[in-house]
Amino acid sequence: GKPVFVIHRTPEMITSAQNGDKETLPDPAKDADRVKKPEFLVLLAVCTHLGCVPQPIGTGNFGGFLCPCHGSHYDTSGRIRQGPAPRNLEVPHYEFKDEKTLVIGKALS
Repeated sequence: GKPVFVIHRTPEMITSAQNGDKETLPDPAKDADRVKKPEFLVLLAVCTHLGCVPQPIGTGNFGGFLCPCHGSHYDTSGRIRQGPAPRNLEVPHYEFKDEKTLVIGKALS
């Protein structure tokens, strides 16, 4: 029931995200801990400041997402880098069922 970003990252985006691991971040997290396959980034498209929907990747500083409401900038791993948002964009539960199928969310029992 929430908007989701599914990004097929370029090699440059992956390198940028991995280089961000070396930075001092407001909400530290390694890129490798936020993705299951480096080429795919899956995030809830909900700003952690006030719940706005950020603009797509490439619109913010650091090559990532921008929430224009209050100026939060996220990098190519969805980590907060600048602005009032207190946390990184959330990574939902997801899995790759096979090479062509991505399942987001947990199945209800």
